[in-house]
Order: sequence, then structure tokens, then C-alpha cells
Amino acid sequence: MKSNTQTQTNLEEDKFAAIGIGAMIVFIALILVAAVAAAVIIQTAEKLQQNAQSTGEDTADAMNGKLMISQIYSGTTAATDYEVYARLSPGSDAIAATTIFFQLICPANAAPIEGGGAGAAAVVVDEMDQANAAIATIQPNMPVMITIPGGACAPNAALNANLDVQLYLHVGGGGTTFETMNIPATVNQGTPLI
Repeated sequence: MKSNTQTQTNLEEDKFAAIGIGAMIVFIALILVAAVAAAVIIQTAEKLQQNAQSTGEDTADAMNGKLMISQIYSGTTAATDYEVYARLSPGSDAIAATTIFFQLICPANAAPIEGGGAGAAAVVVDEMDQANAAIATIQPNMPVMITIPGGACAPNAALNANLDVQLYLHVGGGGTTFETMNIPATVNQGTPLI
């Protein structure tokens, strides 16, 4: 009889052990699920951080080297040229004058007029100091005058109407500046256009 009682007690203890093993399995499963969820969250956070950093660098590159236009006048030597008074945007590095390209889009032309760089329709960049000499590099906070050949976007007195000419200034590896010029039917040298 005595042995039967001990066997029954051992069986009851075995049931408690089975419950403990089940709880341990559930606990391990919860740890695995939490680890997988943590890995997904960490991976998502890293991807978002990389995307934010890439977007920030792209934005900084677009703003670095951008020109700020203060005024545009018709040319003082030829009324069909445009003299753009500008400076680099804050935080920009120095840029080479040969990296400036322009586009003129006017209603008189079907195709835009393009030029700049070191080509035949290159812009001329003058430092606005006492000498007004052409320069090769634009430094930050240096006011400059950029002379753009106007070409076919010149005013037409026969039309007796104003032209809205769109000017885009592109800096190679930098940003783009846009300005709309209102060209009157007759333009004198030095006429303000914006």
C-alpha cells in the first residue's frame, strides 16, 4: 500500500512539471516573436534614417551653388542682352563661371534659347566692383552681373506688346533659379525687366 501512495504522489508531481514545460514553451515563443518584431522595427528605422539622410543631402546639393537674382536689366551695350544682377545663395561654395547655363523661353520662339558654360553663347560674369572685370570664379557674398545674350527673345516693336520671357539659370552640380521677365515692346538700354 505504501508504494501505491508514493506512485500516486509522483504522478501528481509529474502533472505540475508538464504545466511548467508548457509555460516555458509559451515563454520561448513569446521571446522569438518579440525578437522578430524588434528586428523588423530596427530594419524599418534604419531604412527611414537612410532615406532621410539621402533626401537631406540631395536638398543641400540643390541649394548649394544656387544663384539669387536681385534685378534684371536690358543690356547697356546691346538692348537685346540681359544683365542679371545676382549673388550666391547663403551657404554656397564658390562656383566657376563656366558652370552657369541659361535657358530663355519666350512666346516668339518655338524652341528655348540655351547657352552658357564655355560655349559660343556663353554668359559673361563680371564682378560688381570698381573694375567690373570678367571673373572666372564667383565667391560667396560676391555680387555679380551675368550678361546673357538675348537673341530671338528680343522685344518686337511691330507686335506692340509685352513679352513674358522665362529665364532659367542652372548651376552645374547645384540648383536652378527661375525668373519671369516682362519685356516691353520697345526697350531702351538699362530698362528694368522684373
